Amino acid sequence: MANNDIDIKDLLAAGAHFGHKTERWHPKMAPYIHSNRNGTHIIDLTKTKDNLEQALSFIEKTASESKQILFVGTKRQAQETVKTTAIELGMPYVTERWLGGMLTNWNTIGARVKYLQELENRLASGELANKYSKLEVQRYQEEIARLDKIYGGIKSLNKKPGAIFVVDVINDANAVKEAKKIGIPIVALVDTNADPIGITYPIPSNDDAIKTIKLMLDYIKKAVNNGKSKIKSEAKTT
Repeated sequence: MANNDIDIKDLLAAGAHFGHKTERWHPKMAPYIHSNRNGTHIIDLTKTKDNLEQALSFIEKTASESKQILFVGTKRQAQETVKTTAIELGMPYVTERWLGGMLTNWNTIGARVKYLQELENRLASGELANKYSKLEVQRYQEEIARLDKIYGGIKSLNKKPGAIFVVDVINDANAVKEAKKIGIPIVALVDTNADPIGITYPIPSNDDAIKTIKLMLDYIKKAVNNGKSKIKSEAKTT
């Protein structure tokens, strides 16, 4: 991804430089902090830009290898944007509660996903309507809706993803922990109150502002699409 694709002015306008109150900081974020303004840490956006460029290059490479990227954002401010972006890219996502074992115990989680898909297929084929009463079918529909809310975003996750993108490493600490455990590279926004150690590609940034989250996901989206376009280009030349 070209350097000029990331404009510090855009990061500034989105509020990416606003960290947390100084009393809530994590000492290991010190290298990424520019200053202290009225008791709030200000993130050095030149460091944000540098780290973001590295992260986007990795995301682009991962997508160019036809690997999935799992998008995780369960905090309220991130849910809609994360879900929309992942769906547009055809990537798996988690925007509801992270269930323990989503990465480390896929046999169990995968069985629930398979059950959901079977119910959906039975409903779509008319099997449930032919076999059960309207009330019973309604109950199945409610069950499908409940399961879809939990597992719908990972129905396409059929193997270990090539990377995981996390909006808030504190809010979704369990996702980060599982990814680390099985060696999945982590790309994540890391605010001044978080520990960047162990995050493969930490992007020092505000992780609360909706404008910041949207901007970062726009960058990620472009990198994924660039990677996918390389697959198409290579396919045409073979």
